[in-house]
Amino acid sequence: MSTDVRESTAGPFPRSPAVRDVPLRRVTSLVRSGGPLGMLEHLGEAQGALTRLHLGPFTPFLVTHPEHLRRILRTNAANYPRGAAMWKALSRLVGDGIGGEGAQWHASREVLRGAFSGAYLAQMGPQMAGSIDAAVADLGARGGAGRPLDASVEMTRVVQRVIDPVFFGRLIPDGEGDRLGAAVGTAMGSLLWRMAMPFVPHSVPLPGDRAFRKATRTVNEILRPVVTAARNAPRDGGDVVTRLSNGTGPDGAPLTDDQVCDDIVALFVAGSESSAIGLTWIWVALAQHPDVARRVRAEVDAVLDGARPAREHVRRLTYTQQVLREVMRVYSVGWAVPRTALEDDVIDGVPIPAGSTLAISPYLTHRIEEFWPDPLRFDPARFDRAEVQSRHPLAYVPFGDGVHQCLGEAFFQQEATLVVAAMLSRYDVAVAGRVTPKLSLTLQPQEPVQLVVTPRH
Repeated sequence: MSTDVRESTAGPFPRSPAVRDVPLRRVTSLVRSGGPLGMLEHLGEAQGALTRLHLGPFTPFLVTHPEHLRRILRTNAANYPRGAAMWKALSRLVGDGIGGEGAQWHASREVLRGAFSGAYLAQMGPQMAGSIDAAVADLGARGGAGRPLDASVEMTRVVQRVIDPVFFGRLIPDGEGDRLGAAVGTAMGSLLWRMAMPFVPHSVPLPGDRAFRKATRTVNEILRPVVTAARNAPRDGGDVVTRLSNGTGPDGAPLTDDQVCDDIVALFVAGSESSAIGLTWIWVALAQHPDVARRVRAEVDAVLDGARPAREHVRRLTYTQQVLREVMRVYSVGWAVPRTALEDDVIDGVPIPAGSTLAISPYLTHRIEEFWPDPLRFDPARFDRAEVQSRHPLAYVPFGDGVHQCLGEAFFQQEATLVVAAMLSRYDVAVAGRVTPKLSLTLQPQEPVQLVVTPRH
């Protein structure tokens, strides 16, 4: 190993034997041979060792071991804010509130905490279950006569039926939810070049800029009237728009319309797009593991006993929830999350210079054999109570950890359990064709996932 030296605000930092260095030519070769996902999986062979990627002037650290995550997300979290290129690009869409850092982020998070509390989930449980059941029934009407359905589209529709009352208090006009989801998805996808080239000024056009501007105009066309309606007709509801409209910033002043819209979009990205992708992977996993699918359906039939899914069924669908957690382990939707070091630090003997980018990868953390024996095997028993209690608390991080842990984790778990129960109680569900993952902003299917639903008798 060479003795290359990097400069920082505290002086020279020699390479440490505890860090694995990957030169640019090796990264390029891995991408050419296996694509971005193949490269990531090859890097995962380090099995938790800190890895430094040499990408010209850019040398990010890849962080996967739970003890290293503890340093970044818990014990020294203040030194590692969300300040990397990904967040700077995303802030054009989701603003600096719940999608950012600092005082405004903290204020927005406190306003929204109640919208994801156990009490509010219990209150909204009947509405959530009813919305899911109705959406699943409509899905069957579109998939009659064995017609394949695009799982991503259908799961997005189901999720949007859920979040309309919870997020918007039914203030979104009929049909506009689909248009909002499409516009947010377009805006997200068009940010890739800005993330890859954060040094390019916004005055210099890049691919995707025009689509981004058009999509954000659509988002504002839909959300501005919703915010205005919430402000003009104050209500005591617990939905997100009402909470934000009645909320205040760090200075005690009411949140502006811009801040409310930014926070709604940030939550919509997490609550709609990411949830729909996670639900899509569930059907892929069940199709690939028919023995698991049979056991899930048997549990659903036994617990529901002919009734429509309801919140009180969720806690009894224990195996179903284990399956959902194993899906989120294998298919980590948020496959990488960047942080930036504000000051020099040391992680496991490895010097981390100020200004370094650190990419946390749940996808690789969930494949470390020390914590997940035979990690590529799909095994819901990994989430038996005893197994969970004996495992490192940061070995499973699909929703992050620390101060930025996703507020919607319990919301998604309840929502996903009800969706699976509603689908399997009504239909036999199959997936047509082969499905492989790809890396984008999230871990998505390479090919459209085609669902074939057949009514059960």
